[in-house]
This record gives sequence, structure tokens and C-alpha cells, in this order.
Amino acid sequence: MNRQIISPDDYSRLVSELTPPSRHVRGCLRAFWVGGLICCIGQALNLLAEKLELSELTAPMFTTVVLIFLGTTLTGIGVYDKIGRYAGAGSIVPITGFANSVAAPAIEYRREGIVLGIGARIFQLAGPVLTYGITASMAVGFIYFVIRGWLL
Repeated sequence: MNRQIISPDDYSRLVSELTPPSRHVRGCLRAFWVGGLICCIGQALNLLAEKLELSELTAPMFTTVVLIFLGTTLTGIGVYDKIGRYAGAGSIVPITGFANSVAAPAIEYRREGIVLGIGARIFQLAGPVLTYGITASMAVGFIYFVIRGWLL
């Protein structure tokens, strides 16, 4: 096998020639309006819950459940991936992005079976986020408990 050695300067030049130009402003605008639209849908759902005379505790739960359902359903039919390619972080930050991060690996690995496919891979993306969030909330709760005990 004959390998050609390329110098670091030539490699850098080649990378800069082949790398497409970054479009930060366009990406930010897309993320802003898509994320904003998702949040507006969530607000509309919350207002609908109030019209349905749900309590102040159940209205946000209704909104959350419907947004997770929509995110998971759109992932299942392949639409959320297109939204994600278009909007970037605008589709990832809202709760629908979390639903997508749980549903996408489950759909991708379903052929491997319920246990080794779906069960082992469902939290592949969301698992670290859940672990960090739960651990951080426990740590903050413990610190609050200790400080509150000292102040009382």
C-alpha cells in the first residue's frame, strides 16, 4: 500500500478549501423562529387547557404531555429529523427535542429486539442528561436542606 504523506500546512489548506462556509446568522434565525413556534404551540396548548377548565396544576402537565406526544409522533414518522436539520438547536431545546432524543434511538434499534435494541438504547442520548439533571437536583436539594437547617 502506497501512502502519500501530506504536510500539516497542506492539510490545513485542503480543509479550508473543502469546508463549506458557516452561516451563523441564518442558523440563529432558523433556530429562533422554529423554537419560538414550538413555544407558541405550547402556550396555545396551555391556554386551551385553561379553556377546558383544567386546574393550575394539571394545565402545565397537559401541555407537557401533548408536546411530548407531538415530538415523539413527529419523530416516528420522520418529520422531526427534517425539522432538526432545518432549525438546529431551535428544535432541540424545547421539550419536543427531549422527546425526539428518547424516541429516535428506540426507533433506530427496534430491529435488535425489545431488550437489546429498544431497552438498551432508548436512553442513549437522553440518559446522560437525565443522570446529570437528577444528580444536580439532588445535590442542590441536599445543600438547601443543610443551609435551611442551619438558618432555622
